[in-house]
Amino acid sequence: MNQTVKTYFEAFNAGDVNGMLACLSDDVAHHVNEGQIRVGKKKFTAFCDHMNRCYSENLTDIVVFEAEGGTRAAAEFIVNGTYLETDEGLPEAHGQTYRLPAGSFFDLKDGKITRVTTFYNLADWTKQVSNG
Repeated sequence: MNQTVKTYFEAFNAGDVNGMLACLSDDVAHHVNEGQIRVGKKKFTAFCDHMNRCYSENLTDIVVFEAEGGTRAAAEFIVNGTYLETDEGLPEAHGQTYRLPAGSFFDLKDGKITRVTTFYNLADWTKQVSNG
C-alpha cells in the first residue's frame, strides 16, 4: 500500500485535516463527486471544513491499489456517516446515518498527492438519508 495514501486515510479517519494536508502537494487538484475541481490546499481546506460541519464520516474496508512506479493509486472503501447539518440543495439533515460504497483515485509525485478524485453514488446516499 502506498504510504502517502495510507497516511491520508488515517488522517481522514482521525478527523485530522492538517494531517491530510501534509500528504498533498501545494497545487493539489481535488475532483469532488458532483462538483467543481478545486486547486490548492486552501480550497481543499475549505472543502474539508464544509464537510466536517455537515457530515461525520469514518471509512472502513479500505483497499488501496498502487500502479507500478508509485505515481498513481486507487482505493475503494465504505463511508459510514451521519448527516449532521443540511447541505445546500440536499435533503434536510436530522442525524440520519448512511453506509455508502465509494472510491478515490490519486496521482502522486515526490511523495505527495497531486490529484484526488472521489466517486460515490449520490442517488444511493440521497435515498438513504431521505428514508432515514
